[in-house]
Amino acid sequence: MKIKNYETKQKFIQRLRRIGGQLRGVEAMVADERDCQEIMQQLTSINSAMQGASRLFLQDYAITCLKDMDEQNQNDPEYQQRREKLVSDMLALFLKAP
Repeated sequence: MKIKNYETKQKFIQRLRRIGGQLRGVEAMVADERDCQEIMQQLTSINSAMQGASRLFLQDYAITCLKDMDEQNQNDPEYQQRREKLVSDMLALFLKAP
């Protein structure tokens, strides 16, 4: 699947870059032997940012995949089962996300 919505793609890239910067910041904090509590606060912030990025991606994934399936399978009697499996698979992936 490709992210088709340009705005969503840009938001996702921006979030990933921010998370990358936070990770580099934590790496520097560890190297500089900063206080454990400060490092833990940053790690918690990174985890939260990853959850937000995962939700954004899942939302676009669900909208795109379900829309494509709806358009392609209007007359398929087994369509509803495949659609339900896709939704179930998406939720399982999301629950595994950080």
